[in-house]
Amino acid sequence: MTTSDADADTNADGTRPSRERAKREGMNGEGTNREGGNGRRERTNGEYVMIRALLRPVWRTLPRTALAACGGLGLLLAGTPRLLSGEPDPWLCVNLLRGAALVLGVGLAFLLDDPARHTTAPVPARRSLRTGLRMALVAPGAALWWTVALLLVPERARPPAGALTLEAAAIVATALAAASAAVRFTDRAEPGTAVATGLLLTAMTVPTLLLPERWALLVAVNDPHWDDAHERWAAILVVAALLCAVWCTEPARTWRPTAPARR
Repeated sequence: MTTSDADADTNADGTRPSRERAKREGMNGEGTNREGGNGRRERTNGEYVMIRALLRPVWRTLPRTALAACGGLGLLLAGTPRLLSGEPDPWLCVNLLRGAALVLGVGLAFLLDDPARHTTAPVPARRSLRTGLRMALVAPGAALWWTVALLLVPERARPPAGALTLEAAAIVATALAAASAAVRFTDRAEPGTAVATGLLLTAMTVPTLLLPERWALLVAVNDPHWDDAHERWAAILVVAALLCAVWCTEPARTWRPTAPARR
């Protein structure tokens, strides 16, 4: 063995570790890595088991009445041009589809209503998991509903599907973000009525009365600002989705006002 090899095998205190000790330490490190992998797999399997256990109770607590009523009203609005005589008006059709999207948002504002909220708060399932499961259960039906609403509009007067779908997604994301905020920052078990009312008031005042013309959201298909308006719709969708994701989680610390200290 050369001098360099001997120095490499020497500890900082001048002693040399035995080969058995080095082998044992290597085995311990491998066991630690194996335990970490098993722990991650166990957590993943536990989440799958929890999701399967939550599917049925979450499905039973969905606000079917509000969703069905708003869904029927929205389809009636979208299909109104087929009930009218004469050539369908493109401006009327695009606004009826916007109204249908707003009605869908109003229905989804009730999605997080849970009369048993205060009794289920201590369960081990995180709020983000329960909320995400509710959204996942209604997402296929909402996508199918919107497809039917688009097809109900006469083809010769139907606005661009992609642009109107972007508007509808932004409205839905705003409604879900507002509902998530109400659940996180208030003690209401069923905040859907207040959220739906706020969404309707916002839709009736902000785009038509409060926004300046250069920031208009409700523009006609042949308007030169059509693309600019939908860039703003895309920004609304991104911001609302981010806020919804943040507000779906439990707060790290619940703030409560404290009484002033007595002197």
